[in-house]
Amino acid sequence: MRTRPLKVALLGCGVVGSEVARIMTTHAADLAARIGAPVELAGVAVRRPSRVREGIDPGLVTTDATALVKRGDIDVVVEVIGGIEPARTLITTAFEHGASVVSANKALLAQDGAALHAAAEEYDADLYYEAAVAGAIPLIRPLRESLAGDKVNRVLGIVNGTTNFILDKMDSTGAGYQEALDEATALGYAEADPTADVEGFDAAAKAAILAGIAFHTRVRLDDVYREGMTEVTAADFASAREMGCTIKLLAICERAADGASVTARVHPAMIPLSHPLASVRGAYNAVFVESDASGQLMFYGPGAGGAPTASAVLGDLVAVCRNRLNGGTGPGESAYAALPVSGMGEVVTRFHISLDVADKPGVLAQVATVFAEHGVSIDTVRQQGKDGEASLVVVTHRASDAALNGTVEALRKLDTVRGVASIMRVEGE
Repeated sequence: MRTRPLKVALLGCGVVGSEVARIMTTHAADLAARIGAPVELAGVAVRRPSRVREGIDPGLVTTDATALVKRGDIDVVVEVIGGIEPARTLITTAFEHGASVVSANKALLAQDGAALHAAAEEYDADLYYEAAVAGAIPLIRPLRESLAGDKVNRVLGIVNGTTNFILDKMDSTGAGYQEALDEATALGYAEADPTADVEGFDAAAKAAILAGIAFHTRVRLDDVYREGMTEVTAADFASAREMGCTIKLLAICERAADGASVTARVHPAMIPLSHPLASVRGAYNAVFVESDASGQLMFYGPGAGGAPTASAVLGDLVAVCRNRLNGGTGPGESAYAALPVSGMGEVVTRFHISLDVADKPGVLAQVATVFAEHGVSIDTVRQQGKDGEASLVVVTHRASDAALNGTVEALRKLDTVRGVASIMRVEGE
């Protein structure tokens, strides 16, 4: 074993960063044995140096992150501060000064992953980011390495624990959205401002990363269709149960049937109770991968939290340190396929539409005619009426999103349609 330690700079010492530092200290001997050399925490960049950080030598703490990554003796920079800046500049500066990088920054990778990979290649450095997508769940490495010889066709998953906790509570207890959100906040699953989670921004960033790796194509955050879950109601869950389904906020990345393009999207969807993702409860994450040779694979586990995320960071740290000792780098960006990313209108799936209509003869015929005129085939219809008002629930066969949108616009113009109560896609069948 080499006795000279590999030096690690830690950018950020919050929930995840403090766990990274703790594991590096408590598991130092094991890490050294696995890597082939000791690893040494050489500096910790923070915004508030006065805060007490148990187990961390105060002499390592600095507010000058730029000076830390420029030192020249740093082998690996671990970035867990999040956001776009200063993280982007610090990562590129680290490359320029001879360090490889381990990051958990999904937002930055989804927006500027191509540029960061190019910088890493230019300076012969590694860029690893297992922790950016699903916490402790090994997902990036299986897609990038284990399935490198296979053709991935679809990645379907629950990649945000906060939203899964909320939807699970709504399903299991009958709670409304706000009530379930309040409980998630009280338990620490939801931030004071939950917008990034409940509006799908967090999941969309993860979908962009997954799609890029799975399909060997550059997919940016702007390419991902995003729809939040704040409009999901108890009535939607009741309808889902009648269909033998539940509702999840899903990230879906898929290759077109002809293989000529890809799509990436995030939105609430009904999935059958028989699907493995339907049984994912609480704040857990799970990702379902479909490929030509391997068939169907599922990855499951805690998708957030200090210790689980730190576990993924440390896994990357071990891999990068091994590469440093061997004088090489691991796999970089694979974007050779360069497939076009199609818009949401071309996505084909089933739909569940709930309409408020007048309770009188001929309404169903009018509605059915509109669906037929737009080429959307109806699978089932359920109608309930009372005192001149009625609800009409239509479940379609597979149709394009564009065709369904045209159908809904035409339905809204019917005098007999009081309103479109909800539209939800049906996946996993």
